[in-house]
Amino acid sequence: MSFASQAREEIAQRSLQLQKDCCVRAAAYGIACFAKYFDAKGLVLQTEQELTARVAEQLFARCGVQGTITEKSRPSGVVYEFGIREPEQVVRLHELFGTTGSETSLQIDPKLIRCQTCVSAYIGAAFLCGGTVTDPQKEYNLEFLTSRTNLAKDFEALLAEHEFAPHRTRRNGVNLVYVKSCANVERILAFMGAAQAAQQIGAQKAMKQVRNQINRHTNCDTANLGKTARANAQTLKAIRFLQEQKALETLPEVLQEAAAKRMENPDLSLAALCACFDPPVSKSGLSHRMKKLEALAQSMRERMEQEEQH
Repeated sequence: MSFASQAREEIAQRSLQLQKDCCVRAAAYGIACFAKYFDAKGLVLQTEQELTARVAEQLFARCGVQGTITEKSRPSGVVYEFGIREPEQVVRLHELFGTTGSETSLQIDPKLIRCQTCVSAYIGAAFLCGGTVTDPQKEYNLEFLTSRTNLAKDFEALLAEHEFAPHRTRRNGVNLVYVKSCANVERILAFMGAAQAAQQIGAQKAMKQVRNQINRHTNCDTANLGKTARANAQTLKAIRFLQEQKALETLPEVLQEAAAKRMENPDLSLAALCACFDPPVSKSGLSHRMKKLEALAQSMRERMEQEEQH
């Protein structure tokens, strides 16, 4: 089951468990607003999810409006259609919402969304009819689609009122209201009743944070290893040059010891090399000795080049 299907199933089950009459009506109103047709002839909801059609049927039945479900075969698969077309039921439908079906545009009537649960029931029903959510392993994005422009504006305002930070645009002639960011998608899923889907997003976020932290540490360690290798190679080159020129044995004992330890442990970091001394030396002290060896080698090279030129 896809992540979106899982979320849709959770919301559908929660919609069937609504207790208060006002919340049941708000959910039915959400289905009417986001259905394919809602006009003087009645209501038609088309969905690929049989459970969504069953939820619509039961919600309207609890409101005293009877509808029917039919199955239609399409090249893409089976489509379930919930319809309210009987004249008597259409009258009850519009009485339920205080509409006539001849309105020039459909907008949200706030009188039909009375309490906080009404809001979540309405938004959840909208998601069942025209919503989807991206798998959190890919990105964080939850969308609601509707062909009704004024409805989209009102719906965006409703989501904004509840601090879900929505955005609105048009795609292929359809209005799109969407929510981005992990926190907002997680919150709105939980608000609509998809608690497990919301928890999955939270868990996925935690995994991404751990993965990113590991990657940062790995990149940092890799960079440090590269830096250490370059520094060691430079020091070893200087020591070998001094050795070739028979100059190493003329240096102070502390520098000879530092050169010997580095030759014995070419891959150790400076901090790790400090522990090879007895007694151990400080990192700054050992760094000074290595720089001294490099400087002596450079000075000797320059002097030899000048002698060759003369």
